[in-house]
Amino acid sequence: MWCLVALPPMARAGRRRPSTSVPRRGRTLAALPCGCRCGRRHLIGASSAAALIPLLTPRSPAAPPIDPEVMLERVHPSRPDWYEEFYATAMDQGMKSYEAEIAGYKAKLFSQLSATGKNILELGVGTGPNFKYYASNVGVNVIGVDPNKHMEDYARTAAVSAGLPSSSFTFKRGVAEALPVEDNSMDAVIGTLVLCSVNNIDMALREIYRVLKPGGHYLFVEHVAAPVLSVCVADGSLLRFVQGAFDPLQQFVADGCHLTRKTGENIRGVGFSSLSLASVRLSTAYIISPHVYGVASK
Repeated sequence: MWCLVALPPMARAGRRRPSTSVPRRGRTLAALPCGCRCGRRHLIGASSAAALIPLLTPRSPAAPPIDPEVMLERVHPSRPDWYEEFYATAMDQGMKSYEAEIAGYKAKLFSQLSATGKNILELGVGTGPNFKYYASNVGVNVIGVDPNKHMEDYARTAAVSAGLPSSSFTFKRGVAEALPVEDNSMDAVIGTLVLCSVNNIDMALREIYRVLKPGGHYLFVEHVAAPVLSVCVADGSLLRFVQGAFDPLQQFVADGCHLTRKTGENIRGVGFSSLSLASVRLSTAYIISPHVYGVASK
């Protein structure tokens, strides 16, 4: 059953002391200390003050908070080429049973894109398993973002097979924490099985909110931690216990994937104007069987 949750708009920063903060896009960034160890300056020349102006000037509102290439290397530095190629191949071949079971839920979810605008960003585009649900819509332009460069060939093949012209698909190597697109530029953002492996889930969700146009939609399908049941063992349900035990190994072998994130709660906390959220439990993959899916609107 769909759960409709009315959420407050994105909070705006309150009054700030100009000496300690810099406003930007409704949020506050703490100003960095200058590093001086000599205490208070008694005299500041006009030329010195002028030199500081560029440092205090806010970045363009069209820019991500941090340079996307810098963030990419910070949170997802390049793996050995053989590993990234192997992982892309494994994702292409190893997810077929999962995709078969989740297909009905995705079809229902992505049907809402037919009446939406045409600029779509797919986060963690991977090998392109979602293209068949929406890429044939007339006039669609898709930006696929993924840190693994070897996903591009698979994604392009899937896009063409789904009816999306090659000229309408752009692949960008990047991460969710600094999306390589401008503010308020996307009619929709899609993310399936991606927030489990981002480095900072709340930063990623704020970036999704940033790039969406007012009224734009964020469509998601994510596996989550199993609910804890009080009648079970001390650490929760049996599945939740297993997830906790295997979480470190999963992160190591599955490119940073976490088993115990409560992603639905993170999405609720972003400040979307509305959210429809549903839960489902799949049978094809025991350890990641609990899922949430839905649509959040800016």
